[in-house]
Amino acid sequence: MGENCFICNKHAGNIETSGVMIYEDEFVYVGHIDRDGKPNYLGHIMIDLKRHAPTLADMTVEEAKAFGVIMNKVSKALRDSENAEHIYSFVSGNSVPHLHMHVVARYPNTPKEYWGPSEVYDWEDAPMGDNNEVIKLCKRLKAYLEDN
Repeated sequence: MGENCFICNKHAGNIETSGVMIYEDEFVYVGHIDRDGKPNYLGHIMIDLKRHAPTLADMTVEEAKAFGVIMNKVSKALRDSENAEHIYSFVSGNSVPHLHMHVVARYPNTPKEYWGPSEVYDWEDAPMGDNNEVIKLCKRLKAYLEDN
């Protein structure tokens, strides 16, 4: 664990983030993005590798299997539970060197100029919400994952 690592500190319970846990097993943790009190784009999900490893190439085969399976399940949950018409996913690693994947829903009627995992934030009618709305979304996704 990196003592200065945001994600390691989040998993150790030293940092409180938006929403509630959507899914967790021995390899991965799934939650909603946290924007330090700013309104959240509803459906911007984070899949964290629990072990401190910086990149996709640093995963074990078991971690990679768990990571891939939960990426698929979270994408289906966003599509089926939240009516997302498209799912974006990316790993940047530029600001936090602990493997985490962004999974971002794009909803129906999003104008084409706002298509993209960061562009959706610029759409004035984007589904944004406070922490209460994030918690409700997390609970719906968690229930979907438990039932499917």
